[in-house]
Amino acid sequence: MGLALLLGVFGILTIIGVPVAFALGMAALGAFWYEGIPLMIGFQRIISGMSSFSLLAIPFFIFAGELMLHGGIAARLIRLASASVGWMRGGLGQVNVFASMLFGGISGSAVADTSALGSLLIPVMKEKGYDDDYAVNVTVTSSIAGILIPPSHNMILYVVAAGGGISVASLFMAGVVPGMLMCLLLGYAARWVSIRKNFPTEAFAGWKVIFISFLASFPGLVTAIIVVGGSLSGVFTVTESGAIGAIYAIVITGLVYRSLSLKDFWVAVVRSVRTTGMVMVLVGCAGAFGYMLALYEVPKVLAHALTSISSNPVVILLLMNLILLILGMIMDMAALILICTPIFLPVATGLGMDPIQFGVMLMMNLGLGLCTPPVGGCLFVGCAIGQVPIQRAVKTIWPFYIAILIALLLVTFIPSVSLALPNWITS
Repeated sequence: MGLALLLGVFGILTIIGVPVAFALGMAALGAFWYEGIPLMIGFQRIISGMSSFSLLAIPFFIFAGELMLHGGIAARLIRLASASVGWMRGGLGQVNVFASMLFGGISGSAVADTSALGSLLIPVMKEKGYDDDYAVNVTVTSSIAGILIPPSHNMILYVVAAGGGISVASLFMAGVVPGMLMCLLLGYAARWVSIRKNFPTEAFAGWKVIFISFLASFPGLVTAIIVVGGSLSGVFTVTESGAIGAIYAIVITGLVYRSLSLKDFWVAVVRSVRTTGMVMVLVGCAGAFGYMLALYEVPKVLAHALTSISSNPVVILLLMNLILLILGMIMDMAALILICTPIFLPVATGLGMDPIQFGVMLMMNLGLGLCTPPVGGCLFVGCAIGQVPIQRAVKTIWPFYIAILIALLLVTFIPSVSLALPNWITS
């Protein structure tokens, strides 16, 4: 009865439009009250959920991403991508995917990727004769690179939800190859659609233009190198690397590029504070909610349910992927990371899957949810920018879904796809 109350209150509040963080908190407190546990303990669980040192890196990464978004980095990365791959058939589609891969390694946010690159590329693609739904679809799906390619604040949430013991730096590196593989498959899908619809191509800009574009964008690309390289080398912690990355972003956008105005800086600060506040409240309330899930032994029950369906690890992993994909369609990604990790991680490790591999698999599943209705943040942003109805975009997005699903299956069943790079670096 207590579990029914916990899940029922959360479901009802979510359906009527209450923010997920507050729905989690109110459902957890209702379950505390029903079980006779003092509500003070519930509030203590919420506060303790936000009291992790690892979470300090999140506001720094978010702030650095906002500075890059408003400081002109995206425009320079697009010029580099255009010079490098714009000559292919449907060149702007390839530019979109390549730019997402580059920008994802700086912003660490799929929604920021969609907003920044979509605002610049979608209008240009429509002007050049590309279908508007194609422009939206390639922008939205390629933005998932921001979740996989480091730095990614969602990976820090995963480490916290897993209870620690996982190296953030190793998890960062584990996302590099899957992120690039996914972008490669998305680029192929974009090219396939372009050939079928005979989209235009651009003239090759020349190696000189590529080199100049690379030099112009290199200071921005160094942000990711500082964050990941510094933490891997042990020069500073992940939290310190986030702070240094934010300071470096201010210097590059404000003093080197001179494209960050005082107004843009203030917008970046306000948006970072708002996003950080949302994330921290969500983490705290999810901590109390997860405490009650553990009290009701939900992870144990779910593990038993999955293993009772089949003893074949392949079948169980496919079922886990299916459940995560469905959940990703209806709930916020950050909330799902905090809720699903303590439930599914023991099942995955029981099958012999490395926690780092599971983390990458989880990110790809929930990232795909950002591109699917009814709760797809990236899809909503992309359709709003391109002025395309969501129903029409979804009808033609299937080649890009297939590309992401292929990458997801490779990550799920071939451990070396995600583990080879971190194992090689730490060996």
